[in-house]
Amino acid sequence: MKELQKKILEEGHALSESILKVDSFLNHKVDPSLMYSIGKSFAEHFKDMGITKIFTIESSGIAPAVMTALQMDLPMVILKKKESKILSEDVYQTTVHSFTKDSDYELTLSKKYICPEDNILIIDDFLANGEASKGTIRLVEQCGAKVTGIEIVIEKSFQPGRKLLDKQGYHVYSLARIKRLAKDTIEFMD
Repeated sequence: MKELQKKILEEGHALSESILKVDSFLNHKVDPSLMYSIGKSFAEHFKDMGITKIFTIESSGIAPAVMTALQMDLPMVILKKKESKILSEDVYQTTVHSFTKDSDYELTLSKKYICPEDNILIIDDFLANGEASKGTIRLVEQCGAKVTGIEIVIEKSFQPGRKLLDKQGYHVYSLARIKRLAKDTIEFMD
């Protein structure tokens, strides 16, 4: 998606070979027009695949996920990363390792928001090692539902996440695929 690539080049900051900071439009301050375009692209790609719900993990995936849900006229479910006093029973949980924070967290999904007949579309802001997607997949499969696709705003193609998900047979669609990062350098795949 050219609009997203342009925004990444203009406002993104490659801090190292593995860290891309995009907090000016995606995960701290949000560009609603860009999120609308992202949602439109995601909705178009998966429009005929029988999706019944859209899942995302709090918090950076919420903006693109809600725009996609709006355009597909589907419910969106936010998986929780933080402990909650009101989500203590009747939940699916799994442990996920965060590459960015280099720590583990407990990913939680209330059982009342998924059923075995669901076809789930996962939306996330970044794909690096695939841990967030794999954790979400584990929760969906605990219920017996199906992951129909995984949509990623920015993929770090030089990290193993995409290869792992492809190898497991998941349909991954990324809007911006980064081939290489270095301090102040961002290169996209063709």
